[in-house]
Amino acid sequence: MRKGTALRITFVLPNADLSGGIRTVATYASLLQRRGHRMTVVSTPLCLPPLTVRVKSFLRGRGWPRPARTSASHLDDVAVEHYRIERFRPINDGDLPDADVVIATWWETAEWVAALSPAKGAKAHFIQGHEVDLPGQPAARVAATWRLPLHRILCSRWLVELARTQYGDALTSYVPCGIDTFRFSVPPRVKQQRPTAGMVYADQQIKGCDIALAAFARAAKRIPGLRLVAFGSVTPGEALPLPSEAEFIWRPAQQLIPQLYARCDAWLWPSRREGFGLPILEAMACRTPVIATPAGAAPELLSGGGGVLVPPEDPESFAAAIEKVCGLSDSEWRAMSDRARTVASSHTWEHSVPLFEAALELAIQRTSELRKASATRLEGLSA
Repeated sequence: MRKGTALRITFVLPNADLSGGIRTVATYASLLQRRGHRMTVVSTPLCLPPLTVRVKSFLRGRGWPRPARTSASHLDDVAVEHYRIERFRPINDGDLPDADVVIATWWETAEWVAALSPAKGAKAHFIQGHEVDLPGQPAARVAATWRLPLHRILCSRWLVELARTQYGDALTSYVPCGIDTFRFSVPPRVKQQRPTAGMVYADQQIKGCDIALAAFARAAKRIPGLRLVAFGSVTPGEALPLPSEAEFIWRPAQQLIPQLYARCDAWLWPSRREGFGLPILEAMACRTPVIATPAGAAPELLSGGGGVLVPPEDPESFAAAIEKVCGLSDSEWRAMSDRARTVASSHTWEHSVPLFEAALELAIQRTSELRKASATRLEGLSA
């Protein structure tokens, strides 16, 4: 295949929803289509909860749960062909068009893609995190997908290193995530009149909101008037309550999110494990320094001085970092803010999409070479 040729590309997704991972896939699909490629996205509806969960729901009077046929998705906002199959099941040859390359996006879809016929395209696996770490996933089965004959496309350097050291794959493609620096853009500014920290609220333990909230509570005792702004796709619950005076925005409109970042002096990123961490870049693009644990791309993104990296599982160090950033003079804070914007400006989709395109071309090339080698071996055996 000549480099630069328009490709037929298929993404295979689990349920398409409003998660960050689906947003990244939708962005790549849309921008690859603008570059002349023919895009198709195929997804499943939500799978049924385990039988024990359904029985408990019924016994508690909540009815027998059934998954919704459709749900809101970031793919709703892009002009890319998207098909949902009729129910949750493995996606197979009959669900997909013939293509040049087919891309798995989740460990389970990697199993499905590996079983497809060659007509569906060279096989790639776009990995946005180490799904072995996610609660409730079958660790051995997930780990096995890293050894399937798929070309892996990885969004952060720690995943590249993980592929090499833990799974023996040194032939991966590193494609860092990008952001729209026009959408996530605000004018230069100084600190807020009232010191303000912000965070994404999530109730999954892996996201580490308990760390950020414990750190905020400590910092609030030392910083007069410190306030918290948070947003998220789940409402705060009793198990992980926000401070009584915190401002929480549930599922804010996408166009409002840059304003939320820009209302803060520091953005808190306490994740225990992350593939990349797009909100880090989004906050930095909006000139807000980030305080983060070393998860996902945080170490490489904050190495330029646009925030503070703190040890994992350490609310006191996190609180000290909040105190440090909020205690900077206006000129010192502005310098950190400008460095954050500079780093974010080098991580655009205009940079990432050609790298993703090159990774797909490499997947096709590797597949072609393997098929030729296989044919040569067969000829040798039959001679």
